[in-house]
Amino acid sequence: MTALAHVSLEVREGEFLSLLGPSGCGKSTLLRAIAGLDPLTEGRVLLHGAPVVAPPPGFGMVFQRDVLLDWRNVIDNVLLAAEFEGRPHREMQPRAMALLDRFGLAAFAHRYPWELSGGMRQRAGICRALLCEPEVILMDEPFGALDAMTRDDLNGELARIQQEGKRTVVFVTHSIPEAVFLSDRVAVMSAGPGRVVKIVEIGLPRPRPLSLREAPEFGREVARLRAIFAQLGVQKA
Repeated sequence: MTALAHVSLEVREGEFLSLLGPSGCGKSTLLRAIAGLDPLTEGRVLLHGAPVVAPPPGFGMVFQRDVLLDWRNVIDNVLLAAEFEGRPHREMQPRAMALLDRFGLAAFAHRYPWELSGGMRQRAGICRALLCEPEVILMDEPFGALDAMTRDDLNGELARIQQEGKRTVVFVTHSIPEAVFLSDRVAVMSAGPGRVVKIVEIGLPRPRPLSLREAPEFGREVARLRAIFAQLGVQKA
């Protein structure tokens, strides 16, 4: 079965790009292809002109599930990213603790994943992805299973982190308001086989406080994306 067909997409350096579409449209498959995790049957992914055939250095990945190792405590799970890059724990531990502190997990550094809530586990996964200051962060619906308040909190923190470091983020979501709040551009995907049918520029200034979601201009951007999906027959207008 073909997951993606005729996908052409360019990600700009330093932008926040969301892949937005219905379940099963190939968003996660496209993200894994960008990450070099899944082999392609045809086509290619290029990073600075060079083909991506394996996970490149300088990439951080946050999955739908936190994929923490239950036999390692929180800080050792975060430091796993340093091990993958051959960097010593002693060198990276202060940054790991600083990230845990930023995400409200400093007091839980020596707890184990099974002792944490779902939101705390996902925060730890984000800390791990950020540890080695990646050039590109790939995120596969990381907040989809969280409660609304936790999701809003992490949306705000992610927006601040991306702007501070001007990192390139590719973010998979099926939430239109989430895509509007976080993104510089949104790649709208159709149902399978997945295609990018439209790239939408989000015309909202930064920084974006959570209160922006109550503003008329935010509602207009959400309505604009909903209208596109209505035209695709995915949602009712």
